[in-house]
Amino acid sequence: MADEYPGLGKVLVIIPTYNEVENIEPIVRRLRTSVPETHILVADDNSPDGTGRLADDLAAADDHVHVNHRRGKEGLGAAYLDSFEWALEQGYDVVVEHDADGSHQPEQLPRLLKALVEGADMVKGSRWVPGGSIVNWPKSREFLSRGGSLYIQLMLGMPIKDVTGGLNAFKAPVLRDIISGGAIDRQGYGIQRDLTWQAYQKGYRIVEVPIDFIERERGDSKMGSHVVKEAIKSTTLMGLRHRGGQVKRFFNRLRGRRELDAG
Repeated sequence: MADEYPGLGKVLVIIPTYNEVENIEPIVRRLRTSVPETHILVADDNSPDGTGRLADDLAAADDHVHVNHRRGKEGLGAAYLDSFEWALEQGYDVVVEHDADGSHQPEQLPRLLKALVEGADMVKGSRWVPGGSIVNWPKSREFLSRGGSLYIQLMLGMPIKDVTGGLNAFKAPVLRDIISGGAIDRQGYGIQRDLTWQAYQKGYRIVEVPIDFIERERGDSKMGSHVVKEAIKSTTLMGLRHRGGQVKRFFNRLRGRRELDAG
């Protein structure tokens, strides 16, 4: 790691799983091939299909693979936040979020790590920047995803093109800081928006690098209409609070100027 990614230190890739027994072994193998020095934490939500047991077998055969056995399906946000705490306690210097289903390409992880070497605090693998792509998505889903990111940009004034993207890398001190406030969605996919928003609010340098996002070939997607509805609702509330705060600060400054002029 020191030669190809100087200064990064120990890297941990977190892979949340629920019923991913068909996908977890090839993803782990590809990650270990792509960046051999990296460590992997499989965060399994007590999958009934045996994903956790298979992850244990992988860990027994490779000391770079670890398993976080969770009590049950408590949401993507909870799985990540629990695993973030483990990663920080274990002293990892870089923490990466990575899907189990093959939608994220392990061979593109070096792009994110190189961006960290070059000075980024948080790196997002982005489908919507030049060079990024999606494969095997219907136009309706692409429209929904693009529209969701655009809606978040407009509501929060955050110039990130792929806010909801789930392939993200953080320097450990940055991750520790942005999760310390507690304003992170513990239930669903809103965690990606919240992590990005907290990093942006705190002034960290966020860099988007292009990735190829490929729809899963095996297993069932965890994305449903309820996830989309909840994301719209929570984003709207965040945006109203943010814009309301801006308006309040504007009028406070205006009132202050008038008082100075009157004095």
